[in-house]
Amino acid sequence: MQEPDAHPEESRRLASLRALELLDTRPEERFDRITRMACRLFDVPISLVTLLDEDRQWFKSRQGMNREQGPRAESFCGHAVLGSGVFVVEDAAADPRFADNPLVTGRPGIGFYAGVPLRAPDGMPVGTLCIIDRNPRELGGEDEKTLVDLAAMVERELAVTELATTDDLTGVSNRRGFLARAQRNLRMCRKHSMRATLVFLDLDRFKEINDRFGHEAGDRALVDFVRLMRRTLRNSDLFGRLGGDEFVALLVESGRERAEEVIRRFAGELEAFNAGGRREYALHFSHGAVEYDPGRHESIEDLLAEGDELMFRHKRRDDRK
Repeated sequence: MQEPDAHPEESRRLASLRALELLDTRPEERFDRITRMACRLFDVPISLVTLLDEDRQWFKSRQGMNREQGPRAESFCGHAVLGSGVFVVEDAAADPRFADNPLVTGRPGIGFYAGVPLRAPDGMPVGTLCIIDRNPRELGGEDEKTLVDLAAMVERELAVTELATTDDLTGVSNRRGFLARAQRNLRMCRKHSMRATLVFLDLDRFKEINDRFGHEAGDRALVDFVRLMRRTLRNSDLFGRLGGDEFVALLVESGRERAEEVIRRFAGELEAFNAGGRREYALHFSHGAVEYDPGRHESIEDLLAEGDELMFRHKRRDDRK
């Protein structure tokens, strides 16, 4: 059996997949409608919307398949996401890459496979729409076009999903998106005894910017604030806008010491921005940093509440100066 290679940009691909917030979620009619249609159009017993995680394939929608997931090493979809077009295996039992694959020799007994890569809005392939038959067969040119059209329908649903978890103005996760991703990261930290620190940030004097210079200036201030913060974070750090002038970052595999270093670097970025006189306003912030303690923090909401309280204390202390 030939295991699929990792994608050339695997870290970025996985980040795009997880940003969709779809892994391990309930079945949804908007995806099931498409896999049912695929089974009817191609007269096949199995059709799947597969999301390819780090070491597993997980089925967001499944027709004719009992299992919810399986090893990525055995997946046909792991091969499909490496290409740009339709990946077809006409006779799996005669193909040396798959002849001894457990999905061919055992259940579901794959004889034929055709899959189209599904791309997130940023272009990264996150999974496939595939059809499976238990007998060998061919896929004609018109059939390939139809399968591509169905995959485009799935991709439109993926785009809708991302919009629901992304802040329109700044492009970072909104409250819903951040909370979902952060909660999963905390579960991982608890399971593997990893450190994590949450940084709660508030853009100071935001109302004053809006009142003095108008809401367009306020929007620019938020965008500038996010741009400078992202410059100080790693790609693996989670960053989101909770609403208004409140932002939050979750730094995984990081203790308080690294969080304080990130805050110092961010303060330096803001100082340089303010000194440059690029805008009619200056940017200032308050913050609170809380290291994750599994014994004290049951959920991401517990961390947020503590970070918010610390940020408020810092803000009140600074106002007294």
